[in-house]
Amino acid sequence: MTSLRHFLDIHRIDGGELRTILDQSAALKVKRAGAPRGQVDDPPPLAGRALAMLFEKPSTRTRVSFDMAIRQLGGESIILNGDDMQIDRGESIADTARVLSGYVDAIMIRTFAHETLQELSRNATVPVINGLTDESHPCQLMADVMTFEEHRGSIAGRTIAWFGDGNNMAKTWIHGATRFGYALRLACPEPLLPPQELIDWARGEGAEITITDAPEAAADGADGIVTDTWVSMGDDAADRHNLLKPYQVNEKLMAHAESDAVFMHCLPAHRGEEVTAEVIDGRQSIAFDEAENRLHVQKGILTWCLGT
Repeated sequence: MTSLRHFLDIHRIDGGELRTILDQSAALKVKRAGAPRGQVDDPPPLAGRALAMLFEKPSTRTRVSFDMAIRQLGGESIILNGDDMQIDRGESIADTARVLSGYVDAIMIRTFAHETLQELSRNATVPVINGLTDESHPCQLMADVMTFEEHRGSIAGRTIAWFGDGNNMAKTWIHGATRFGYALRLACPEPLLPPQELIDWARGEGAEITITDAPEAAADGADGIVTDTWVSMGDDAADRHNLLKPYQVNEKLMAHAESDAVFMHCLPAHRGEEVTAEVIDGRQSIAFDEAENRLHVQKGILTWCLGT
């Protein structure tokens, strides 16, 4: 049996394969430039294929981008929320994986526990895609890299600075540093730092990772400034705002970065909290280009997973 191409975490995939996905994503984007959103690619590379999308967490960008991606590629999607499935009534993830594998060609899941994703992939006989877990968000990182490179050229050798919570997105930027070759500075309050074992692993893989509690030092000369919401789904909001307020991305902080630095955010954004309106709506922001590129990256991931 041919080995399945799951898309689970950035660091589980070879850098050359990740670059193949990005190249395919860019090619598909160029090919359909100006076409109506509902128009199917010609020829449709995934004609007759079906994607099941499982959502335990709410979603805007992941849901719509994957739905439109499979449609533009000529396939179809089935969207299942938690209360649509027997999982909420006690059916195991393993049994769900086996059943869905008999119906569809690929499964995308957006869930809480990373172990749910892993159990799904261990028992599925079709490719499984990580649409987000509490530990990582690889599809978003791919869109981030694609968008940075559209605006500033290769991300290899550049400096990216992260501000705020050391959450699943911060962890994924750490994964990405080992595959795409950028230097990563993490400005986080000590209680919200990513796990030290993850940082040690990345450094052992050759990644340049800097940890600081000084936001200005992290921003100094950076090519990309990145943040995320202070309170992610499922987090306890108590005390987070006071803890994270010094890490807000504002015009003063952006002034420490390179003059052509870009601002990135995976959205949704809370203006006046992790970022000011002047920055996210300003000339250096590429946040909404990132959001659009989720569509093109999902197409690249789907065609890679399904071997077309």
